[in-house]
Amino acid sequence: MKLLVIGGTRFLGRAIVDAALTKGYEITLFNRGQSNPSLYSGQVETLVGDRDGGLAVLNGRSWDAVIDTCGYVPRLVRDSATLLADAVKQYVFISSISVYPFESMREPGLAEDTAVGTMKDETVEEVNGETYGPLKALCERAAEAAMPGRVLNVRAGLIVGPHDQSDRFTYWPHRVAQGGELLVPDSPDYPTQFIDVRDLALWILHMIEQQKCGDYNVTGQAGAVTLGDVLTTSRDISGSDATFTWVDEPFLTEHEVSTWTDLPLWVGSELPGFNLVNCDKAFADGLAIRPLAETIRDTLTWQATRPTDHEWRAGLKREQEAELLQKWHNRTSE
Repeated sequence: MKLLVIGGTRFLGRAIVDAALTKGYEITLFNRGQSNPSLYSGQVETLVGDRDGGLAVLNGRSWDAVIDTCGYVPRLVRDSATLLADAVKQYVFISSISVYPFESMREPGLAEDTAVGTMKDETVEEVNGETYGPLKALCERAAEAAMPGRVLNVRAGLIVGPHDQSDRFTYWPHRVAQGGELLVPDSPDYPTQFIDVRDLALWILHMIEQQKCGDYNVTGQAGAVTLGDVLTTSRDISGSDATFTWVDEPFLTEHEVSTWTDLPLWVGSELPGFNLVNCDKAFADGLAIRPLAETIRDTLTWQATRPTDHEWRAGLKREQEAELLQKWHNRTSE
């Protein structure tokens, strides 16, 4: 199997390349050579170029499939898919469940036939919190227009595991491992939904082998893992003395604790469907999820290799957490 990976040296792209190499695939990377440029030195071919006007380096080549791990702007995805239409059999586009508008996430069970978000001005290319999802939806449409019937749109949820720089999952196992009292939101039964990057990578390669196309929600099994599961499993693995103080949403709102970033995995009560997305289609087509304990253990092992002065991108700072816990205890003791 010959694969072209656009990107390929960061997180999901890295996991895909690692999995493909174990299968003996022939890999070509196309990227700007800026992130981990020597990661696969001597193992894979790397074509250096910018997808914005620099696709010519791909001319005259052919692969079984291309995996686009870093498409955010429809114009650039269209250019890539158009140029590769006669060079590959299949275009795998890494999309996101964010293609669905927030109002669709007010109910659980959101499936692939749910309408995607739109933009009034489809020429906008600035990627931000409001445009990210609709732009991903337009990217899907652009790839399909260039290669009708040959596009696999991977609508991933929260991707976690080793080499995740977002800290949106890593915060919890790491914080639990530090021990002591933790401020945690809602209740132990609060549903969470995420996928280990390695499971996602293996499923993508499986879908390429089967030449499957179409739209797929790809994250964890809805309702299978709670926030309580993440915390207690993290404590079991780390052996820490962590205790959990469950704090209600009104208190967190009153003290301007933000969902998702200050307290990862938690999105509050306004979007109950966000962590209950229907992925039955992907599971029916071979998606397999490794045990939660394995993901947590490997995440902690990787986290231990990071610099001690790493600046966390998500989660409460310890002094902020301590202050909130004191206010919570003062309030509940009145």
